Amino acid sequence: MPIKSYLAYPIDGKKNALILALNALDNCEVIPSENEELLVVLTDTLTIEEDKSLKDTIDSLDSLKMISLVSGFNTPKTN
Repeated sequence: MPIKSYLAYPIDGKKNALILALNALDNCEVIPSENEELLVVLTDTLTIEEDKSLKDTIDSLDSLKMISLVSGFNTPKTN
């Protein structure tokens, strides 16, 4: 189960649009900064494939200037 946190920077003047777009995605939580044009984005997916698909979707958002991975954690399945 990949769990990751990112810092996301919106295109100038597009912070609210980016918040709305990210909040519309499954497995994604957004925490906006109160004093900067910066968002903390948390993702929690079930598989590596789902994680990659979500990241590709986030990367394609028109209101996103840059996103940087801060931390990642993966719990392997045990049988």
